[in-house]
Parts: sequence; C-alpha cells; structure tokens
Amino acid sequence: MLNPFFLNGTSSEQNLIQSLVNEQLKMYGVEVFYLPRLYASSKTIIREVIESEFKNAYPLEAYVDSYEGYGGQGTILSKFGIENRDDLTLVISRERYENYITPLTKQISNIQLATRPKEGDLIYFPLGDRLFEIKFVEHEQPFYQLKKNYVYELKCELYRYEDEVIDTGIETIDDEIAQIGYIQTLNLIGAGRTATATAEHCSSGSISDIYISNMGRNFRSTPTVGFSSAPSGGTTAAGIASVSYSYPGCKGTSGVVPLILLTNAGCGYTEAPMITVTGGGGAGFAATTGIATNGSVKSITVTDGGSGYITAPKVTIGSTLGAGTTHNYAFFDSTNHTFDSTEHRFSNSWPSPSEFAVGIATISSSGIVTAIYIVSSGNGYDSAPIVYIDPPKSISEGVSVGGEFVFNEVVTGSTSGTTARVKEWNTVTDTMEVGVIDGTFVVGELLTGSTSGAKYLIGDKNEDDLVTPFADNDTIEIAADKIIDFSSSNPFGMP
Repeated sequence: MLNPFFLNGTSSEQNLIQSLVNEQLKMYGVEVFYLPRLYASSKTIIREVIESEFKNAYPLEAYVDSYEGYGGQGTILSKFGIENRDDLTLVISRERYENYITPLTKQISNIQLATRPKEGDLIYFPLGDRLFEIKFVEHEQPFYQLKKNYVYELKCELYRYEDEVIDTGIETIDDEIAQIGYIQTLNLIGAGRTATATAEHCSSGSISDIYISNMGRNFRSTPTVGFSSAPSGGTTAAGIASVSYSYPGCKGTSGVVPLILLTNAGCGYTEAPMITVTGGGGAGFAATTGIATNGSVKSITVTDGGSGYITAPKVTIGSTLGAGTTHNYAFFDSTNHTFDSTEHRFSNSWPSPSEFAVGIATISSSGIVTAIYIVSSGNGYDSAPIVYIDPPKSISEGVSVGGEFVFNEVVTGSTSGTTARVKEWNTVTDTMEVGVIDGTFVVGELLTGSTSGAKYLIGDKNEDDLVTPFADNDTIEIAADKIIDFSSSNPFGMP
C-alpha cells in the first residue's frame, strides 16, 4: 500500500512540471508550423484517403530531438531514381497543443481528430525550409512522471507530395509545392485583335503555281528551296518547303515534300523558272512552275500580327465583283493540302481578277500571326489587292477574356469540365503551370479561374511536363527502350 503522506501526482505538482516543460521548449526549441490534414474525400470500405488538403498553419514551439542532424536513410539512389528519406524527431508540449491548436481546429470540418497530433499531418521545419509528414505520435515518453504525460514526440519523415492541396496563405510554406508533382503547362490566349497585312503587286512575271510531280522521299529535315534567277530588273522568287511524315510510305522521320510555300512569288519572269530542292537528307523531288502574265500578288507582309489566335486564320486575297456583293474565294487547308471554297462579303469595289490568289497564315504559340505565305499568286490583278484575315475566336464568338489568375485557385475548362490547381501564372508570356489535374483539357476551350474570375482560351498544352527535383522516370524509360524493343509483341524474343 502506498504511503498516504506522499502524494506523488497532485495537480499542483503536475502543473509545475508542465510549466517547466513549456518554458524549456520556448527557450531551446524552434518555431515550426503545424498543418492539420483535411480529409476532403475517402473510400468507405478501407477508409483510404482519396483527396486531402492543408489550408491552415499554426506556429508552435518544438524541440529538435534529433539535434545531430536528420535521421533516416538520407539521400539514396533507388530503382525509382534519387530519393531523399530524411527523418526528423520533434517534441511539442501536450498542454500547448490542447489549449492552442485544438480549439482552433475542432470546429473545422473534415479534420476527423483535433484533440491530439495525428499521423498524416504536416510540420513545416523552417531551419531546412522543408515539409515533414508525421508518421507516428509517441504520447507515453517520458513514461507517466507524477502520473501524467507532458509532451508529444513526433516521428516525422520528409513529405512526399501526392497532389494534395496546400494553400495556407503563408508564402514560405505554399511555395514548397509550387514546382513538385505532375505539372502540365498551358499556353493561354488572351484578348483578341484581328491581324492585318498588305500585298505587293507585280504587273507581270510572278510564279502563279507550283506543280509537284514527285514529292521525293527520306526527308529528315526541311530542305532548301531555290528558283532560277529573274531577268535583269526583276525579282527572284523565294519559298520554303513543307515536309510531311504522315503520307503513306513515310517511316518515322523519313518524310516527303507535299507543298512549296512562296515567301515571294518573284516578278519579271518571261518564262517559268526552274525549282530545286536540296538538303534535308532526301532525294527524288520534282516540280514545275507556272507564271502569271497579267498581274499577280508578289508578296504579303503582316503589318499587325494581332493576338488571340488559337488556330491559323483563313486569309482572303482579292476583291469583290462590286460593292456589297459576294464572291466565292478559295482557301488552302494546310493539313490536308486541299482547297476549300467559302463565300465572303466585302464592301470595297475592285476589279475582279481572273484567278484569285491564295495565301496561308502561320501563328506563334502565343496566338500571333507571324507570316502569310503564298500558295497561288493569282492572275489578272491590276493593282495590289486587299488582304483580309479572319478575326480570332474571342472576337468572332464574342468571348470576353483577360484577368489575372491567382496561386492555387481552381481553374475549369468550359468544354471538357476539367479542373486543376494553378501552380504558376506568367502574365508576360500567358503561360500557366497547373497541377492536381482532374480530366483532360481541350485546346480552344475557355479556362476560368474560380477565385480571380480570369478567363483565357487554351492555345496549346504540354501533357508530359513532369517537374520534380528527383524524378528520373523519363530518363530510365528512354534508356530501357534502347535495351529492349517494347514495340514488339514479345520484347524478350520469339515464343
């Protein structure tokens, strides 16, 4: 039977020890941030967490028990690449947690447990500017001094990001996940402005058309196009080749030349010039040219590239049969290399040429018209025609775009319904890096920010843009493909 005159474990004695512990932690500890995990969704059978968030961070003093440095295996080279497996042991006050953090978190939904630190919560360790995940909470060391425990010992491992949402509002914490995990880059298209261009006239002797009799073979890069020199006083034509690897018979990087685009149709030719294609690793190309003898389009210069173009706009070169009348103009489809007739109405009255010129526009990744090439220079123009460029989608469909996205807000695609979190937004280049992607974005759809209300059109996307400091998966896969042919039905040999 215990001696009733020695009351080891009175509340006054316990409070004294707790106060001493608190004082020591404040004197010899470091200030960390405690991030409780919010369980947004989980499976009901095995309680597997599907989605979790960290939206709150509470400063708390903690003693670094592993004072000699990080524990664990450190940085190792594994079959998955370079991995960092640092451990950290922290000691926090039980009273401080229960009196400070518990009252702030118990009213928050999806916390599940607020009365004590729990496994899965995060600790931001400012000395190393790192996030650690609590793997185990030891609550019985030291073992019941004066019949009570006074501290929690937190066994932590370096946090491995798995698409959790971290948005505490504290920049030094939130930026820890800005460039880790799966990142997809979106090239966005801002406010639209219709591009403009002017044509230069040639009275006689421009190349009207190029007739390809043999597209050649084995072209691995873009060859150089050359034309016979124009007579004295004339202008020698210039052009570029379009290489395609999608025609029947093309293998890998072995392509053909299905199209020659003119940057300058030349002027002053009295007979059809010769055309040559050299370089690019290919051979066998053959083509002839025709010339316009009764006025044509010599070249087209982009005077304003406009903005907001998702796809290359249609270009109309010509005039109407009369003011306010309509005419069928030919447009060139650069994908299928075919002509498409479309009816347009214009207000300017110009003489009608016998053959209308045809041009094709190219755009940059930022949605600006960079050049207009001539496919056919036409015939019968007595002066430089007006060049009409279709407006961008935002103008033609009345879509209002603009604004500034904010970090970690949810953005949604209007067509696909895909959602993602903003990792980084560059207002100069209109590029956005997103993570926690649910679905597949569609080029051309409107992207809207849930917090900022910003709206932009998706011009292009990079679906394989893994940004993480230790991921060597792509490198390992490329190296493996050189050893084993995985394109074969049985890469390990015939059965």
